[in-house]
Amino acid sequence: MGELEKKATQKSSIENQILVIFGSNGDLAKRKLLPAIFQLYLDNLLPEQFAVIGAGSQEKTEETNRVDVRNSMMEFARIGSTENPDKLNLFLEHVYYQKVNNQIEEDFGLLKNYIDNLSEKLIIKQNIIYYFSIPPFLYEVVAAHLVKFGLNTEENGWKRIIVEKPFGYSLDTAVDLDKKLRAGFNEDQIYRIDHYLGKETVQNIMVTRFSNGFFEPIWNRKYVDRVEITASEKIGVGARGGYYDTSGAIRDMIQNHLLQVLAVVAMEPPSIFDSESIRNESVKVLQSLRPIKPTEIAENVVRGQYIETMVDDVIQKGYRQEKDVKPNSKTETFVALRVFVDNWRWSEIPFYIRTGKCLPERVTEVVIHLKPAPHQLFKQRCVAQSTNMIILRISPDAGVAVDFGMKIPGAGYKVQNVNMAFHYSDLASNKISEAYERLLLDCMIGDSTLYARADAVKASWKFVDPILQAWKNNSEIPLYFYEANTWGPKEANALFNNKELKWRAPFKKFKTE
Repeated sequence: MGELEKKATQKSSIENQILVIFGSNGDLAKRKLLPAIFQLYLDNLLPEQFAVIGAGSQEKTEETNRVDVRNSMMEFARIGSTENPDKLNLFLEHVYYQKVNNQIEEDFGLLKNYIDNLSEKLIIKQNIIYYFSIPPFLYEVVAAHLVKFGLNTEENGWKRIIVEKPFGYSLDTAVDLDKKLRAGFNEDQIYRIDHYLGKETVQNIMVTRFSNGFFEPIWNRKYVDRVEITASEKIGVGARGGYYDTSGAIRDMIQNHLLQVLAVVAMEPPSIFDSESIRNESVKVLQSLRPIKPTEIAENVVRGQYIETMVDDVIQKGYRQEKDVKPNSKTETFVALRVFVDNWRWSEIPFYIRTGKCLPERVTEVVIHLKPAPHQLFKQRCVAQSTNMIILRISPDAGVAVDFGMKIPGAGYKVQNVNMAFHYSDLASNKISEAYERLLLDCMIGDSTLYARADAVKASWKFVDPILQAWKNNSEIPLYFYEANTWGPKEANALFNNKELKWRAPFKKFKTE
């Protein structure tokens, strides 16, 4: 039985409900959301009575919309669609459409009438999830329109909204957005989705720690020397230049995804394993991040931008040559920083985080570097570094590995680092669910564990904001340039306290042949 099946059976049966997707004609809905819902349907995890209402600005009939959804399934859920043509036909019967211009208030009155009629026709209680698959500037607009027509009231069923990142553009805008969303919805109705937290291996970090007696005792400042978190992408910004030039790597990846991963790695064991307790502990980590003062930015944060490079006899565009990017843009496509968590467990232990585009490979992993044995008997005989590591690979080839020293066969005591590695793919009998499948199902059953809470969002913005302000206001803070297919600017190695250290290359054992 897979993780989602277990989760579904642990709860009471999922209530009949309606999912309304604003922006249903957009890429996110076509590529991720609708395929995820279809997969949940194939896995028999959806309630007996459910409806998916696409709410988009295009004028089209329900039959035309079903043809469009079918085409999306054939492209982005190809295996499930071709292997289960009858199931796809049945699934499409649950898909509906209502034209909604998100900026026209009256359209939400029409949406209310449509939902009322559909609910009565299908005999579905109005338990409704509103998925905001729309640009962030429309979040507060759509929320206000829902409130205007009473689509937020829970007299005839619960109501939940799912909002995609970014949750604001700065601390002030994040606080303002939260205030406006909370004008019509309570905190327990707001689900801030971060697909990173939906990844099976991010969740397994907690299991690795808290269910194994040989990990948790060493997961602290006494035994850990440093922690590295890497999230690299092989591609550039592509067609997303317009969005990315207003965001940059720190907003796009650090503020949300990687600080959340850090919180999962560094959190204290919750008293009980429920949504509130888990999120309480992760928020404490974010609130314990040591602020980086404006005068300390340059020595704790390195930013970079990829430049035009010849890669495998093909010219890779530089960031400034990408579509919709300003020719003199100072937006960072790479960022590396040194972070400290000022609490009892992690005092003075550095966490190094890096992310970037146009790097040699796509990989996300966490590396726990343990302190060396107190007396290095075999230091001079080590073929490689003598420290031990725990590697948590999040993607693409998920797994866990432990790196340690062993004697090389033969006379003498030459020592070489070896590893024990576990691949998630080895669990052939279990399907590893996509992040959106897991997160959508969680919202359907009302489990907010893997969704960001308002105080967590504010805490991460409070940490990131001074860095962004320093870059904006201090022209002397350098922007380093790096060639595509390299691991970013060499200046990033200067973040390590020890000059002999440098960023570790991704763990080779996990590479698929």
